[in-house]
Amino acid sequence: MDGMFEVGRMCLKTAGREAGKYCVVIKNMEDNFVMVTGPKSATQVKRRRCNTEHLEPLTEKIKISADASDSEVLAAYEKEGIYAKLDIGKPDQSKIKAMKEEKEKRKASSKPRPEKKERKGGGKPKGHEPAKAKAAEKKPAEKKAPKKKASAKPKAKKK
Repeated sequence: MDGMFEVGRMCLKTAGREAGKYCVVIKNMEDNFVMVTGPKSATQVKRRRCNTEHLEPLTEKIKISADASDSEVLAAYEKEGIYAKLDIGKPDQSKIKAMKEEKEKRKASSKPRPEKKERKGGGKPKGHEPAKAKAAEKKPAEKKAPKKKASAKPKAKKK
């Protein structure tokens, strides 16, 4: 992993739907992946896993802990003066509140998932048996009498 993507490093996303937006690294992950956040209220970048090949590290770095919450990141932006340095519009509280209300509204309007029913026999549900078990359950098809093949040479007639 490249040392450029340590926790708190400001980056510019270069690929995907959020290309051209600013984000901050909040956690190093396996291989060449990191966890980033905007936060969405400030830069429209969701908290998500991102490939480091899709990020361009910037010289700015903020002091945050690993897995910092979005509110902690916003506070660090304010303290470090990131809003002015990167010309990011500072989110107002009404915008943050509206986003939270919209999220709650979507959550409330979504249908709850039905609970799974218990099976009497227990174990795995039907359709999840191994291929060998399925083959054993199938009944062998009744065989029809083989058809006689017509020979290529006509038989000679007896006189």
